[in-house]
Amino acid sequence: MNKNQAKDRIQKLKNEVEHHRYLYHTQDRQEISDAALDSLKHELWELEQKFPEFITSDSPTQRVGGQPLDKFKKINHSSQILSLEDVFNAEEIQKWVDKNQKIAAGDYDYYCELKLDGLTVVLTYKDGVFIQGATRGDGKIGEDVTQNLKTIESIPLSLNVDRYMSNVVIPKIFEVRGEVVMTKKVFEKINKEQEEKGEPKYANPRNVAAGSIRQLDSKIVASRKLECFAFEIITDVGQKNHQEVHKILKDLGFKTNPHNQQCNNLGEVDKYLKKWEKSRKKLDYMTDGVVIVINNINLQKKLGHIGKAERWMAAYKFPAEQATTMVEDIKIQVGRVGTLTPVAVLRPVRIAGSTVSRATLHNQDEIDRLDVRIGDTVIIQKAGDIIPDIIKVLPKLRTGKEQTFKMPDKCPICRSQVIKPQGEVNHYCSNIKCFAIEKERINYFVSKKGFNIDGLGPKIVEQLINEGLIGDAADLFKLTEVDLESLERFAEKSANNLVKSIQPAKNIELAKFINALGIRHVGEETAITLAKNFSSLEKIQQASLEDLENIRDIGGVVAKSIYEYFKDQENHKFLAKLKDVGIKITNFKSQVPKKFEGQSFVLTGTLELLTRDEAKDKIRNLGGDVSSSVSKKTDYVVVGSESGSKYDKAIKLGVKILSEKEFIELISVRG
Repeated sequence: MNKNQAKDRIQKLKNEVEHHRYLYHTQDRQEISDAALDSLKHELWELEQKFPEFITSDSPTQRVGGQPLDKFKKINHSSQILSLEDVFNAEEIQKWVDKNQKIAAGDYDYYCELKLDGLTVVLTYKDGVFIQGATRGDGKIGEDVTQNLKTIESIPLSLNVDRYMSNVVIPKIFEVRGEVVMTKKVFEKINKEQEEKGEPKYANPRNVAAGSIRQLDSKIVASRKLECFAFEIITDVGQKNHQEVHKILKDLGFKTNPHNQQCNNLGEVDKYLKKWEKSRKKLDYMTDGVVIVINNINLQKKLGHIGKAERWMAAYKFPAEQATTMVEDIKIQVGRVGTLTPVAVLRPVRIAGSTVSRATLHNQDEIDRLDVRIGDTVIIQKAGDIIPDIIKVLPKLRTGKEQTFKMPDKCPICRSQVIKPQGEVNHYCSNIKCFAIEKERINYFVSKKGFNIDGLGPKIVEQLINEGLIGDAADLFKLTEVDLESLERFAEKSANNLVKSIQPAKNIELAKFINALGIRHVGEETAITLAKNFSSLEKIQQASLEDLENIRDIGGVVAKSIYEYFKDQENHKFLAKLKDVGIKITNFKSQVPKKFEGQSFVLTGTLELLTRDEAKDKIRNLGGDVSSSVSKKTDYVVVGSESGSKYDKAIKLGVKILSEKEFIELISVRG
C-alpha cells in the first residue's frame, strides 16, 4: 500500500468509525457489533503506525495516549458559567415565572432537561476539530482536561458538519457545554473492584466521575467509561430556541438526553416533573432534578442574569430521599402475631415529597447496632418505602441528655410478659388474647391478602371489638344489619353495604385462607407453597413436622410454627368456628405446567398500570414464583417508580430488569 492509498484508507476508516460512534451515542442504535468496530479501530491504528504523518488529533486512535501530566493548566472561559436559581415546588416555579414576566413579558414556552448529577465541562472546537476541554472551575476559570475528555467516546473529536448539518454554518471557533457522568453499572463495577482489593468503596457516581476527570493519567480516565451529555451551545449559530440547540447538538454528533422535552405551558412542565420524580430510578445515571429553561432565546437575552444566576432558567430539585431530624420518642407497636416493633417518633420533616413523623426501628438489635437514643439527631431515608428508615445517628450533635432505649418487660397494651424466643431477633407479647394482637390479626384477616372484605378498615374493626360485637374474625360472618345500625357513624345503608360485602367473602382459595390465619413466619409465598404441596386444609392439619420440613423453601423454624399452630386446641376451635359460619375453601388444583414454571420474580417500586397484588396474581397464574428478595437465582426484577435497593442489587447481580411496560408485554406473549 503506497502513501496515497494509505491516506485514503485512513480517512475512510476514520469516517466509518465516527459514523458508528455517532449512531451509538446519539441514535442509540448499532449497525455492527462492538467486536467489528474494534477491528476497524485496530486496522486504523496499524495503518497510522506505518504512516504516522497521517495521524491527526481528531483520529479515534488519539482518544488515549501520551504521558501522564504533571498538573493541569488554568483556562479562562470565554463566557462565565453562571449558577441556577433553585425551586422546590409549583408555587416557587410560578413565582419565578411571574418575576420574569415583569422584566420581559411574552408567551413563554419551556424546555425541560433532566439535571444530571455530574461534572460540567466546556468543549471547544476549531475548524470543526476538538481542541480543548475544560472543567467549570469557579465559573470564570477552569482546568484544561482536554486529554482526559478525549477518552470519552460520546464526545466527538470532529463535528459532523458536512454530513449532518449542511443547513447551519459553524464558525471557526465553536463552544459547547456538557455534563460528564458515570453510569450506575460502571459505578457498581468499580466499587466491586475496590471491595475485592480491600479498599474503601466510593460514595456515589458523581464523585468518581469528577475525580476521574482530574486524573493526570488519561489511561485511568479511559478505563472509567464516562459519558458526556451536551446541553448548551455557547456560540451563536443563529439558534432561535433551546429546543433547536439540542437538535443542532445531536446533528453535530453530540450525545444529548433523549428524555428532555419541550413544554408549551406550566401545566405540561408539572406533568414532566411528576413523571420523572417517579421514573428517575429507572435511569442508569443519577439525576437530582430538572432544569426548566425559557425556550425562546430572544427572551433569554432580555432576561439576562442577576448576580451569579441566569434569570431564564431554574433548577427544580426533586424531593430529597434523605433528611435529618430528631428522635423525640420511641414507641412500641404490637403486630398481628404479637411482634413488638419499636417505632421512632420524629420531629416532622419533609422527605421524598411528604411529611414524615415516624420511622421503623425493626427490633432491639437494630437499635443497638445504630446506637439510636431518644433525643438523637438522625439521618432518615425514604426510597420507595412508605415508612422511612433511620440509617445513621450523628453522635457529635449529642448534648448528654439523650436516653437509651430497651424493650419493655411487659406488653404496653395488655401488660402481659414479653418473651424473646431463642434464635430470634424479635420480642413478642406472650398473651395470644392481647387486644392489640387480636385487632391486628382481624385487620390482616380481612385485608386484600386474606378474605378481601371491602369496607372493613382498622377503625371499624376496633369499633366492633370495643362494642363487643366480635371477639375474633369468625364473628364477622355473624354480623347483621341490626347489630351495625346501632353503632356510631353507621346508617341503614352503610350497615347493609358492609353485611353484603362480608357474605361473598365466605368462599376463598386455600392459599389466601392460610395466609389470612396469620400464622407466625407464614406469609403469602409460604401459604402458596403449602397449598401447592398439600392441596387441602385437612392434609395440612394432618401433616407431621417432618412432612413440613421436607418441603422446599420451608425451613425448620417455619415448619415448627405451622405444625404448632395446627396442633393448638384454641386454633382448632377457631377453624371449626369458621366452618360453622359457612366458610368454604377452594382446594388447590394442580395445573398444567405454565410458561413461568420454575421462574422467580421480584417486584420493586410503585407500579402505575397494575397494583402490586394484580402483578403477583398474573405471575402466579402463569406458574411463576414471587420473591421478596433479589438473589442470583432471581430470573426477573420488575421495576416501578421509586424503586430502591432491590433495583440496585439486580444491577449488581446482573439479573434481568423489566419496566412495568416490558413486564406486561412479557405476560401478553407468555399468556
